[in-house]
Amino acid sequence: MRVPAIPRPRSLAGQLFAMQAVLIAVVVAGYALFTYVSDQRQAEEAATRQATAVARSIADAPSVRAAIHTPDPSAHLQPYALQVMRDAGVDFVTIMTPDGIRWTHPDHNQIGKRYLGHIEDAQHGRTHSETYTGTLGASVRTVTPIEENNHVIGLVSAGIRVEAISRRVQEQVTALFGVAAGALLLGAVGTYVVNARLRRHTHGMNATELSHVHDYHQAALHAVREGLLMLDGQYRVALINDGGRELLGVGPEGEVVGRSVADLGLPAPLTGALLASEPRVDEVHLTADRVLVVNTSPVSGGERRGTVVTLRDVTELQSLMGELDSERGFTQALRSQAHEAANRLHTVVSLIELGRAEEAVDFATAELELAQALTDQVVAAVSEPVLAALLLGKTAQANERGVELLVSPESRLDDGVLPDDLSARDLVTILGNLIDNAVDAALGSAKARVTVTASTDDTDGTGDTDEPSRTLVLRVADTGTGVDPALADLVFQRGFSTKPAGPGGRGLGLALVRQAVHRLHGTLSVAEADGGGAQFEVRLPLRTAVGPSPVSGGDV
Repeated sequence: MRVPAIPRPRSLAGQLFAMQAVLIAVVVAGYALFTYVSDQRQAEEAATRQATAVARSIADAPSVRAAIHTPDPSAHLQPYALQVMRDAGVDFVTIMTPDGIRWTHPDHNQIGKRYLGHIEDAQHGRTHSETYTGTLGASVRTVTPIEENNHVIGLVSAGIRVEAISRRVQEQVTALFGVAAGALLLGAVGTYVVNARLRRHTHGMNATELSHVHDYHQAALHAVREGLLMLDGQYRVALINDGGRELLGVGPEGEVVGRSVADLGLPAPLTGALLASEPRVDEVHLTADRVLVVNTSPVSGGERRGTVVTLRDVTELQSLMGELDSERGFTQALRSQAHEAANRLHTVVSLIELGRAEEAVDFATAELELAQALTDQVVAAVSEPVLAALLLGKTAQANERGVELLVSPESRLDDGVLPDDLSARDLVTILGNLIDNAVDAALGSAKARVTVTASTDDTDGTGDTDEPSRTLVLRVADTGTGVDPALADLVFQRGFSTKPAGPGGRGLGLALVRQAVHRLHGTLSVAEADGGGAQFEVRLPLRTAVGPSPVSGGDV
């Protein structure tokens, strides 16, 4: 027995064609009905304005007021009213007493009878418009007072029959439905053409199949922890996943898609990499608080269609690499110190063996005093434990490289002065990279020396508060060749270096310093040191300021 095959649902294009054909028919019919009703309303409004204008002009006519004071007002006003009806194109003009007794009417038999309609507003000096059924049938009419010396001496009503208004509208109905039929035919043809093209682009898939493809696409997109960014041919964001938004620090997807990369507020080097036409492979870039590895790959198909960008967060890895480099430096310094200590120990042992114990004690004591003097000098100036430990380690490391590292006499930083929210890792990143950069710059110079200053600066309150504030000042000066003033703004950019590139690349240390300073709402500047060379200064607020910190000329 053969099982009948279940018919495959119609393709999405076919379903859309049927739906759009019905939708166009409904829209066109609705528009035709709306236009008819709107024209009817507009015709009634135009008739009201016309009747009001006629009634007001009659009420303002001096001849009408004069005729009212005659013994027989109807004899003078009836011919005048009939003439106005013919000239103004209205169906009736009724002039009446303040009580509503007609002086004029198109039907002579109605003269002397009471006016049918509402005249209360007119009796109190106000113009009133309404649709009312009178002796001539339903009509749009306006009643207005005839005033003399602020007294109502009569009333005048002008109107147009609803039947006449409907005839005006019906003249447009034939043309309206002709246009509607043409629009329906044109819409059907256009819908067929568009859906034929849609059928080619969707490969004849139905809605369920397209929904499954979309679901798989979204699941794969957001399951990837790395950042994924797709740009169109005009470098506008076409797609971005959750990881990409988090790594780039941009808003919700709906606010990002469609915007140009240049308008996302990203750092200039990162923006340049995303806008580049050539591929980028494993480039390291810095944002406000992250270190990213960026890869880009253009999408081509006869013409440039866009770019696929992948982003990896290596912030923690970069921090660990920096700490590892520092540990390696400390290890090398300790290895050298151990070698020197062994030589000194052998010297002491030899002096004792030669029977010169007194000289051995003097030699050993001098070495201990020298080491203790260095420790005492650093701790006395900077008693903050993290910075003191960093300075002692960097001093030994610099000494092994032939560079003298000094803590300036102006340094004074007591333990406990730094707030808890000031990260020790950020301080190590800032001061450690500045010292490493200064040591590299001082190498090879006469009397190679690096001077470090760490202190606090008390300033008077400014702006919205008069409370005094404290600022942590870190200053590192070297005896190197200095920084060209023209390059002062470039030295803090990733990749910039005046030294030859090593295996791990150059130009990242100062960029990391700038990133940490920015995160702590501080300022970073470079100037010429007093004895030549470069002097880098970091100022970090110890009290959280209101709003973002200002960046002045030369500061980053």
